[in-house]
Amino acid sequence: MDRWLLIASTLLALIGGVWGMTSVHRGRRSRWTVLWMALAFVLQTGFLTLRGEARAACPLADHGEILAYLAWSLTLFYLLIGPAYRISLLGVFTAPVVFLFQAIALAPGMLDATPLKVPGGNPWHETHTATSVLAYGALALAAVAGVMFLVLDHQLKEHHLKSGLFRNLPPARELLVSLNRLLRLGSILLTLGIIAGFMMPRSPSATGHLVAALIVWAGYAMLLWIQSTRGLTGRRISLLAIALFLLSLGVFAFV
Repeated sequence: MDRWLLIASTLLALIGGVWGMTSVHRGRRSRWTVLWMALAFVLQTGFLTLRGEARAACPLADHGEILAYLAWSLTLFYLLIGPAYRISLLGVFTAPVVFLFQAIALAPGMLDATPLKVPGGNPWHETHTATSVLAYGALALAAVAGVMFLVLDHQLKEHHLKSGLFRNLPPARELLVSLNRLLRLGSILLTLGIIAGFMMPRSPSATGHLVAALIVWAGYAMLLWIQSTRGLTGRRISLLAIALFLLSLGVFAFV
C-alpha cells in the first residue's frame, strides 16, 4: 500500500512538471502546478506516515525512505514559499526534481519491501536525522531558485524577452530574496540537526554522518558569511547554491 502511494505521488509530480512546461511553452502561467504538487504532498505524507508506523520511528531507515522524505521536504517548502511569494513557475522547476528523487527511491533495492521496527530508538537521533533531511529540502529549493535565476539571466543576455518562459519568470530580485531566505532557513535547520547529533549516542556510522553534516554546514556558513560581508552577484550566489547542494549530496553518498 505504501509503495502505491509513493508511485501515485511520483506520477503527480511528473504531471505537474509536464503540465507546467507545456503551459509555459504556450506563453501561459502554470496555475495548476500548485494543485498537482499539493496532491502529491498529501500522498507523500500518507506514504511517510505508513512507513513511520511500520518503523515505529521517523521513516529514514533506508535510502528510499531518505529520498522520499527529502522529496516531501522539498514539496513542503515549495508549497510554503512559491505561492506566498507568487513565484508560480517555481513549481515547474521543482516538480522534475521531486519526480527524480522519488523515481530513484522506487528503484529496486532502495525501499525495504517489509520495513521492520527500528530497535533502540533515540529521540536525539530522530531529531538529528529528520531535521537534517528537512534542511536539505530547503537547500534543494534554494538550488532550484538558483537554476531559475540563471535561466532568467541567460534569457536576458540572449534577448529572449518575448519567449513564454521569460514572461512567466518572476523578477530577479524576488528570486534572489527567496534564494537567500531558503539558504538561511536550511542552514538554521541544519544547525539544529547538528546540535541534536552531538547529543545522541554515536556509532561509527552515525559519527560519519555527523562529520558530513558539519562539512556541509561549514560550506553554507561560509557562503552566507561572504554574502553578508562582501556581497555576491546574483549569478555567483546562484551557482554556489547549486554547486554546494550537489557537492553535499555527493558527500553523504559516500558516508
